Amino acid sequence: MSQGKSNNEEDKILLQLVAEGSKSAFDQLFEKYWQQAYSSAYKRLKKHDDAMDIVQDIFTHIWLKRQTISIENIPAYLHVAIRNKVIKFVLKQKSVHSFFDLLDHAAEKNLNADARLLWKDFIKSYEALLKTLPPKRQMIFRLHYEESLSTKTISRQMGINRKTVQNQLGKAVETLKISLLRMLTVTMLFFAHLF
Repeated sequence: MSQGKSNNEEDKILLQLVAEGSKSAFDQLFEKYWQQAYSSAYKRLKKHDDAMDIVQDIFTHIWLKRQTISIENIPAYLHVAIRNKVIKFVLKQKSVHSFFDLLDHAAEKNLNADARLLWKDFIKSYEALLKTLPPKRQMIFRLHYEESLSTKTISRQMGINRKTVQNQLGKAVETLKISLLRMLTVTMLFFAHLF
């Protein structure tokens, strides 16, 4: 019991030092809790890269917001932050991946002449939408969502920092999200009878 109390006191001191800009205190907190945070994210996602990304994002957020963030209990904070990040991540993946699953399935079907025309227009619109992205962002988006490459593989392949890949991917999804979801809904209505 006293151990838990002293542990909490130690965390409070470290958090106070982090708020004052101590990189060494932040590193200590990171070393102390990253494994626990990673395990929690991995347990939910079952993917090493995605779990690492989420943990990295949370700790980056703590550092960037160190002067304004209020954390009473770091394990409890991490637990909630990871749960929320995982939920957002899964919902985002589902919406975009279900879009590409739909593309795969609908393309394989024997469409009638009307449906084929609609499908052609749809693909044209989708391609036009992607082409509004800057070239590097467009390539990252295609590699990740159309070729299912991880952010790590893309960074190696393109010779850029993995964080840059993640940022570009986030921006691409943010830009395309509304249009993609609208297109997904319309397409599902058009092709619902095929599934």
